[in-house]
Amino acid sequence: MIKRFIEWLGLKEKLNKNDFKPPLVKEGDIWWISIGENIGSEISGKSELFSRPGIIVKKLSHKFYMVIPTTSQMRDGSWYTKISHNKLDTYACLHQARTVDFRRLSTRIGQLDSDNFIKVKNAFLNLYK
Repeated sequence: MIKRFIEWLGLKEKLNKNDFKPPLVKEGDIWWISIGENIGSEISGKSELFSRPGIIVKKLSHKFYMVIPTTSQMRDGSWYTKISHNKLDTYACLHQARTVDFRRLSTRIGQLDSDNFIKVKNAFLNLYK
């Protein structure tokens, strides 16, 4: 697989220069997030925005959030938890949690219902206790 590091660096530079106000973000929201082109087992984004859906797990400040990326690929194990959003099953990649700046967020997809959000938070806490 050929990595697109140079393309990602160009987009990352553009994202960093963006001078817009942070969007209204709430815990439990699902956003398209420019995760980037990463190495090894780290999850990478897709498309020209190097993005994938991610769950806002914790709002650390008005501009900075802890997120958990998701995948539509069926995954088993304690590193993943299956959730449902808009009648579609997806998998939260608990071991890929990270913090991101608001400039990585592109489009709000929706919000997890409280049962699925609690499921993600509990699975994350259980993985790291």
